[in-house]
Amino acid sequence: MAKRHDAYDLNDILKAASDPTRRSILTLLAQEGPLKVGDIHARFDMSLNAISKHIKALERAGLVRRRTEWREHLIDVQMAPLKAVERWFDDLRSIWDLRLDALETLMTEGISDERSDTDG
Repeated sequence: MAKRHDAYDLNDILKAASDPTRRSILTLLAQEGPLKVGDIHARFDMSLNAISKHIKALERAGLVRRRTEWREHLIDVQMAPLKAVERWFDDLRSIWDLRLDALETLMTEGISDERSDTDG
């Protein structure tokens, strides 16, 4: 069974971030800070309804937070869930490091065995 990373659901995070428009929204928010939904909408060639759906998907994954100031909805990127993805990649990296170390050992032993065969 796969282990869970933090309080965030890795599947939800990866699914939300798999869409190019959502990644663009995250990048925009990371670069510019909190933006009104209308300001986000103005940057994309799609309906306000479509942008709202993308924002809601990002909210469900915990990647953005919405706050209301008067009648405006401000959207802000949340970096904490990305730590779960980073830890997952670190786990994968450590597995590959172990496998590469084992391969290096195997290859080194193989070379040593070949040398001892030709020396005799």
